[in-house]
Amino acid sequence: MLIHSASQLICLRGGPQRGLALGTLDIIENGAVLIRGDTIHAVGSTQELLQRYPREETLDARQQVVMPGFVDPHTHLIWAGDRALEFNMRLEGKSYMEIMEAGGGIASTVKTTRLASDADLLNAAAERARAMLLHGTTTLEAKTGYALDIAGEQRLLEIIMHLRNILPQDVIPTYLAAHAIAPEFAGNPAGYTRLLVEEALPQLKKWWQQRFPLEPLPFVDVFCEPAVFDLANTRAILSTAHDLGFPLKVHADEFENIGGASLAAKLKATSADHLVKTKSEDIKALVAGNTVAVALPCTPFGLAENAYTPAQHIIAQNGLLALASDLNPGTAWCGNMQFVIALACRFMKLTPAQAIAAATINAAAAIRMQDKVGSLEPGKQADLLILKIPDYRHLGYRFGENLVDTVIKKGKVIHFHE
Repeated sequence: MLIHSASQLICLRGGPQRGLALGTLDIIENGAVLIRGDTIHAVGSTQELLQRYPREETLDARQQVVMPGFVDPHTHLIWAGDRALEFNMRLEGKSYMEIMEAGGGIASTVKTTRLASDADLLNAAAERARAMLLHGTTTLEAKTGYALDIAGEQRLLEIIMHLRNILPQDVIPTYLAAHAIAPEFAGNPAGYTRLLVEEALPQLKKWWQQRFPLEPLPFVDVFCEPAVFDLANTRAILSTAHDLGFPLKVHADEFENIGGASLAAKLKATSADHLVKTKSEDIKALVAGNTVAVALPCTPFGLAENAYTPAQHIIAQNGLLALASDLNPGTAWCGNMQFVIALACRFMKLTPAQAIAAATINAAAAIRMQDKVGSLEPGKQADLLILKIPDYRHLGYRFGENLVDTVIKKGKVIHFHE
């Protein structure tokens, strides 16, 4: 299929974009892209490609923007129930941590998720993922973390892997048993940490290699905060995971800075996420460790807080900045990367070009998918969006509506507006 007559073909060739290079969109005016099977075969001007490939089936982009599909590298896709009551509590003045310490927060979702059937969890997650697809997300990460016991967390991984078979998107699994202290270990974070280190992680590796022998190991993530996993417990979990061969991620510096981002860098984690309270020395460590800094602007927005990831400092220090939704039931029930971009432009002062790069090629780097998705170049997977806009700057500028006209995943048109 030859897609032609794009007002702007946003290619983003050349790999993840560091520092001041962020936002190099690599635009071909009146562009075209040739797809063979599930792979991009060529990009260029419409005139050039129509002349070179005159017998190809064509799709007219009608002078609209064509760009890579969005990559969302941080979601909590699998859960049951909702936390609308807690939203009301926050409006009455309760903080996130106060609600969590009172038995709400993650613990509330753990209770409903443990009780839900596999079918209910699968169907709810698939519905959320399909809504994300309609808004342009063609690749996403999905975390466990709402079971907090060995069998339950493996059950959630099983559901994530099932989703890979029924969804058009690529779904990248992350094991987040260290999302909160399990109810059975209330007041005993050290005991729960020992369970994860001595039993859960070794069992996970053995189970995974038996159950999914051809798949790479999932990411292992930890919620590093004083009220959840302090720095010592986070180090114990991540060090064990690292020694077992798991790739690493870290929730760090969302509410307090206790060294999670620097630890992530030291352990060569693929990404450190949230980073609201991250300081200059931590950013330097992330840059030195080649760890992607993932900002989640929907979360402070959802909590009605004023502090966001210090994107300008990350850019100034030559960091790798990515964007993600943090789709979850407590603070950010939003999987719309277009809205993420709009927030990043307003509250993190990114330009639309910078936000687009952070939501595509850099987001792909946050889940080790940069060689497969996130840009339009020969050899990459054919994941594309045609947007109902004439200029890329409308992303970020406009919000509250869906700007996606057509979604193409692995070379197939799977969503199309007449």
